[in-house]
Amino acid sequence: MGLHLSQINEADELLTNDPLALLIGMVLDQQIPLERAFAAPYELVERLGRPLDPAELAAFDPDELGAIFSRQPALHRFPGSMAKRVQSLCRLLLDSYDGDAAAVWTTAADGRQLLKQVAALPGFGEQKARIFVALLGKQLGVTPPGWREACAPFGEDGSHRSVADITSPESRSKVRDYKKAMKAAAKA
Repeated sequence: MGLHLSQINEADELLTNDPLALLIGMVLDQQIPLERAFAAPYELVERLGRPLDPAELAAFDPDELGAIFSRQPALHRFPGSMAKRVQSLCRLLLDSYDGDAAAVWTTAADGRQLLKQVAALPGFGEQKARIFVALLGKQLGVTPPGWREACAPFGEDGSHRSVADITSPESRSKVRDYKKAMKAAAKA
């Protein structure tokens, strides 16, 4: 089973098999359609002409990386600031995990530690961290003790609250419907 977040086979395959790509997609998942955010790591690979490398991205000239993110179609609505955020993410991965993106979750002893490690990543607030922990548990088999409690309510079985629940175009529609209902309720 692979991820189905970008709805583009090659991009979803990259997200499934490259932990750095998945983290970058999650970082970019704000203020743009989720499919666009999760397709961006694949587009970045295409623009670079080689696989994603945290050391290379961390060392990139910030203006050059910003230009790569800005090339049309831009990888994000805010390409310059998101290029900086991706660069910060890669620096943290080098400093804290020897450049191993998967170590963010493979080194966590329990759900609480996993949530703490994810929340410490640049671009991951509390809610995004919970959603990412739910995605790891529900779709990638990363289930340390207490993971569901750590990511509540996003770890709940059968829910359609977030990207953690998107496994098909149908489930993506259900997540969108849920988010619309929550926004409408918040306005009421």
